[in-house]
Amino acid sequence: MSKLKSCFICSLLFVVFCPSSGFFGSGDSFRRKVSVEVNPGLTPPSTLPPGVHLVHVRALGQNDTLHFLFCNQGAPSLLLVHTNTTESTVHVNWPEFINRSSSGGLQVEPQSSVQYSSALIITRLWEYSDVNNTADPQHTSESSFYPPYELQDFIWSEFNQSDHRIRICGGDRTAASFTNGTFCLQISAFESEGRESAWPGLLHNSNSSQLRVSLEGVTARVNYSRFSLELQSVGDSGFLGRVDVHRSIDDEYTPSIFKVSQWVSLPVNSSRVWGYAQWKPVAYRKSSPVTEDATPCSHTEPIPMARLPPSALIQAYFSHGPQTYGLNVSFGIAGDAFYNATNYLSWTVLMGVGDPPVDSFSVFIICIMAVGLGTPLVLIIVGVVFLWIRKRTSQSSGYEPIN
Repeated sequence: MSKLKSCFICSLLFVVFCPSSGFFGSGDSFRRKVSVEVNPGLTPPSTLPPGVHLVHVRALGQNDTLHFLFCNQGAPSLLLVHTNTTESTVHVNWPEFINRSSSGGLQVEPQSSVQYSSALIITRLWEYSDVNNTADPQHTSESSFYPPYELQDFIWSEFNQSDHRIRICGGDRTAASFTNGTFCLQISAFESEGRESAWPGLLHNSNSSQLRVSLEGVTARVNYSRFSLELQSVGDSGFLGRVDVHRSIDDEYTPSIFKVSQWVSLPVNSSRVWGYAQWKPVAYRKSSPVTEDATPCSHTEPIPMARLPPSALIQAYFSHGPQTYGLNVSFGIAGDAFYNATNYLSWTVLMGVGDPPVDSFSVFIICIMAVGLGTPLVLIIVGVVFLWIRKRTSQSSGYEPIN
């Protein structure tokens, strides 16, 4: 009988404290119509270098358009252009774009419709000798750093497209380290809100795209090597960049990680965010990781850069004094395993326009919290009611006075 009562109370708590998901809303219900085009308008005799591609992702909204452009001629770059019309188009002057002769080789037209432009560029892959196992490249002597791998010099040998996902791989074929190894980039575009099942499971929406970086099978130069990525952000003049770190008490989608880093772009003298690059400060040492394969990462503060990064896409698009910032993202913490433990490393970043997506508690977590906090409350209420009824009953059954 006591078991039956316990089951009834649990069921009641679940119904009372765990309404359907519709009660909490379905998140970002806005959808975009996404299409992908490779090398738009390219016709002979114009040809790109072997392995080089220009990918255009067009995300059409109700009254605006997002253009995501990725190119690996020079340093790999992901460019985001937001326009206030559904009629905007990308125009490429292919001879100028290929020869990188001048700015203006790529334009989004009409230019008057462009509201915001920003780009994320991966310029270098650094490797350093962490013989003291401190995982602190900022306080590591310069002699411990090896000459960086310049991504503008990489040779790209693999290109795959699947729906709204592009994967491209390559490496420094002049270096023995890349004899059997590859540096891969995977770009994903999204029509609506959701998250990938693969860790770190970043929450995305229809205003964002995702870039996953992986280092696979590269031979480390020493047994205690660690790696760091050099990133640059290029945006319209009049914008500032800063990195905010937000904390959470929920690690449901990224086990053991309770932070998120956001490299936001905002106008001078304003707090409104126009665009962002967002990542969880974690990388993974296996392609199908478990919790033990996670390794924390850290970043430096962004600093202004004197010139544009060596990217054909950036040089072709930005022509009016853009602002450039750079930072490094380093992988590993003191005492962590070195790269050669698995010869694999992956890191994921989200890029979008507007406010960055914010993780909230799922219905499942809310139910657990509600049951955990609600059970004592219900037991107290039931106990008080029981005592009150028992007292009333005992009073009503007492002896009647004798006249």
